[in-house]
Amino acid sequence: MEQSTISDGSDDEFPPEKRLEAPNYRLIKAGIATIPDMEILQECVAYENAHQNRTQILRRLKWKAEELRENEEEVLFLTNTLRVGSPTVG
Repeated sequence: MEQSTISDGSDDEFPPEKRLEAPNYRLIKAGIATIPDMEILQECVAYENAHQNRTQILRRLKWKAEELRENEEEVLFLTNTLRVGSPTVG
């Protein structure tokens, strides 16, 4: 059976253990930087709390959560602005 190279996002190639158990800190930072959404971020926080509970890593995860929330707010604002500011056709 042929495997598709297109992912629908349901299977994360980088589960928390791969993101947070990298051999050096630069790779861990990259793993955190590439977290795409709050669901995966929450999984990473839970994993870190259950395993090493490193303050520095938890701080970076907190910063990533703030970044994701800001991005969500910007998208909502732009979506609402476009809806309100768009002329209607008809």
